Amino acid sequence: MRKTNQTDKVVHEVERLLDAGLTNKDEIIHKVIEETGVPRPTIRRILRDMRDEMLRKVRILQSEIDV
Repeated sequence: MRKTNQTDKVVHEVERLLDAGLTNKDEIIHKVIEETGVPRPTIRRILRDMRDEMLRKVRILQSEIDV
């Protein structure tokens, strides 16, 4: 069984909160800190990477970039 790392925990928690309807970024970050214990700078870095990856996938689906 694969061990869950810090990034996986943060991504999972952010997705859970977004699915629950949270839209305030500061509130999401605060709740992720409470749930995971990961420091704010690390969460912000993970969120940036997550956002960049999601935007890349959206562009692919919109056929705006080559694969």
